[in-house]
Amino acid sequence: MLNFTVGPVMSPEEVLDVSSANAPYFRTPEFSEMVLSCERAMLDLLNAPAESRCVFLTASGTGAMESAVMNVLRTGEAVAVVNGGSFGQRFVDLCALHNHPVDEINVQFGHQVTLEKLDACVADRDTALLVNMHETSSGLLYDMQLLSSYCEAKGILLIVDAVSAFIADPIDMAALQADVVLTGSQKALACHPGVSIMALSPRAQKRVWENPEVCKYLSLREALRNGERGQTPWTPAVTTILEIAKRLEHIGKEGIEVERAAIAERAQVVRDALKETRLQLIAECPSNAVSAFLCPDSNAKQIVEYAKTHYGMWLCPNGGSYSDDVFRIGHIGAISAEDSKALIAALDAMSSEGMF
Repeated sequence: MLNFTVGPVMSPEEVLDVSSANAPYFRTPEFSEMVLSCERAMLDLLNAPAESRCVFLTASGTGAMESAVMNVLRTGEAVAVVNGGSFGQRFVDLCALHNHPVDEINVQFGHQVTLEKLDACVADRDTALLVNMHETSSGLLYDMQLLSSYCEAKGILLIVDAVSAFIADPIDMAALQADVVLTGSQKALACHPGVSIMALSPRAQKRVWENPEVCKYLSLREALRNGERGQTPWTPAVTTILEIAKRLEHIGKEGIEVERAAIAERAQVVRDALKETRLQLIAECPSNAVSAFLCPDSNAKQIVEYAKTHYGMWLCPNGGSYSDDVFRIGHIGAISAEDSKALIAALDAMSSEGMF
């Protein structure tokens, strides 16, 4: 099966070679040095500010989102959350669960956030703004420069979920003055699921040490303390971390811009191929990582199922209220030129067959 979802995605050979071997014992100097090397590489790729740290959690991206809420936010402080889809709603739910009053910046599905919307929704009480840089359910890439400038002017924290945006879209942690940036192993890193990665600015770290510890497994205190020696507090997803190390080594040699350009080119080819169909690209400003399409005259679930059963391809369904109306095509992972040609041929055939 060819995988054109937005995660997990197809992995390159260097990752598959790692995953085919037995997991090694990890409480060793060699593993520690590898983790420290991964931390340095991640901070470099994110252009993190001086004295930033990066930790590796054995959890999905949602685990990292919750860890940021539990460890970086102070008890009971109010926050603003950009909510333009299911992942924005997840941040809202996590903040509410941990007793943070939430001022929602509700954005129409697939539409860009605006200064007027921020002014109308962000309250004086809010001390942080949380955003999914790429709202993966709609394919929208938010205007991060606007959000950064707004947070700077208000003097509030900026916490960024870049799970599906990292590598696929430009992100400069220092330029954005972001306090937290998190991502996951299974998206554009193209490793197996199970590890989330979180970069913390000095301001975010200070809060971690000042705040009471409310969870042991997702404790950033524990992660930072153990990370100083290149270790994790608990048994990590050892093989996935080894995969990440291999991928970061490859990206360091090739250049992140080369990989990003390839993802962007794949995205444009798909969008061009479907431009003359009845499908409608949803996002006003789409991410390179995924294209979300509205199906005005057909059923999205049926399209996804038809691609799987007739063409041996996984496309990405949408959940919630858009499950019948929207499907997505991912552009990240080890997608070869031949894979892309097969996808375009299948889409052309499905259009001719009246699927959309």
